[in-house]
Amino acid sequence: MALADRIQEFLQRLTPLTRGNLLTELERLEASDGDPLSSADILAQLRAELRKDASTQNRVGNPSRYFFAPLEPLLIDGSPEHANTGRIMRGSLFAIWEWISRDLLPTMARDYIKKIDELIAADKPREARQVVTTFQTKVVKYLESTLGSPDSANQTRAKLAVYTASQAVYDDLTKMLRVLRAREALAKFDDALPATIQKFDDPQVAKITGLLDGFRKGHAEEIPFALTLVANRLKTPWQLIRLATKAAPSKNAADIAATPYAIAVSMVLDRLEDRRAALRVALRNNRVMPSKEILADIYDTEYALQVRIDLLDQSDWGARLSNLMNAIAVLVEAEVARFPENVGHVLGSRRLRRHDSLAGRLTYLAWKGRDALSDGAAFCKKLIGQS
Repeated sequence: MALADRIQEFLQRLTPLTRGNLLTELERLEASDGDPLSSADILAQLRAELRKDASTQNRVGNPSRYFFAPLEPLLIDGSPEHANTGRIMRGSLFAIWEWISRDLLPTMARDYIKKIDELIAADKPREARQVVTTFQTKVVKYLESTLGSPDSANQTRAKLAVYTASQAVYDDLTKMLRVLRAREALAKFDDALPATIQKFDDPQVAKITGLLDGFRKGHAEEIPFALTLVANRLKTPWQLIRLATKAAPSKNAADIAATPYAIAVSMVLDRLEDRRAALRVALRNNRVMPSKEILADIYDTEYALQVRIDLLDQSDWGARLSNLMNAIAVLVEAEVARFPENVGHVLGSRRLRRHDSLAGRLTYLAWKGRDALSDGAAFCKKLIGQS
């Protein structure tokens, strides 16, 4: 029997919860700097098994999937080792559901599962949604009480540790609470967004900012989740920072940090952390062309941050970016060093830093010119309003 078949057979023998825990731990190890193992094949099969779990877990109606539906646009796979503002680790859901159904509300959870199975089998989706909403509301109320004191929070951490070794699961539980509390407002906000945002130009930025302003009036703490919904629509993810830079009186990092949507910059840096982890995995598995694409995306994001934010190096964002790029440089240098100098390596090509080319410099000047015109127009409008 081939190794891949033996791995698949082994994974199929595990419970969904055990598979979820194994995936979380492997992803953590995969993202760590010192992990020498190549676990890409195991991870791929685990994720495939977990997708099967999503359609079969907890009997016919899959009650957990219905319960977690409001979280779906915010879920990510990957390492829990760095900040994931506005996002929730998919691997955390297994442990959270086990804790809810076994420890927090075992009797209510059993009743919920029974009702959902019956309604789905009877093809009554409307009634099923009402049951889901009712159970979500009950869970929210119990969570608010359970997590309301330091002692209770510590007890919850201990209980969750029975189901997973992930350190991110408690934070993901608190994020889930916030999302479920704001689920109707988030759904309304999501529906109001364009299906895709090919070009995040000034009119689009103004439109999305208006939607965010409306959402923020009643749900200021949930803004990171709304920003994730916006990021999901962007063709160019780093452009999320425009929601912060366009609202600032200048391009200085300090002014941008004072805007309502400054967290967007941190979220772009979170994604850069994801790309760094993806690059490391691709290099470990000798996937050169995917590594090239990832690295080009990393350089484009770095360049955008440096161009769009003045005095970046004097901010916490700049320090984080510098540390990230230094770590990425170490990865690239180690890979390039494996090849003789006269052979070269695609990752050492200057073409990956497209902004260093003539076209890149012209783009830089165009951005600066457009920013200057936009700032000048805003200043004139302000003067007219004061006259």
